[in-house]
Amino acid sequence: MADKKKSILIIDDEKEILDSLSDYLQRNGYDVETVDNGLEGLEIARTRRPDLIILDLILPDIDGSDVAAKLLEDPLMRKTSVIFLTGIMRKSELEQSGPVVAKRCIVAKPCSPEEILARVKVQIGPA
Repeated sequence: MADKKKSILIIDDEKEILDSLSDYLQRNGYDVETVDNGLEGLEIARTRRPDLIILDLILPDIDGSDVAAKLLEDPLMRKTSVIFLTGIMRKSELEQSGPVVAKRCIVAKPCSPEEILARVKVQIGPA
């Protein structure tokens, strides 16, 4: 039986980011699912339990930091790797996102798919 592909959930409200990252990560061997809002992303994360979540900090319905905090409340999701994407890079603004964000991998937008792939490999290994 073949090994299960490593799975990634991307939660971002920018269609271009969802499309480019999803395509690139799939071409590099990962199983990728995308969603454009935090509440749906939270539901998918809880039911499918991806190996990694790429999560925008600013979403239209619920902050990415709140999504991450809710996932940390779930004992089965606590060890799930999270990479935060954000256009906010001032330290004072990031600190307002709380301790859930402060101790995680943060990537500034705009970012290249290659940069994300490198971070993914550090977090969960090659596909």
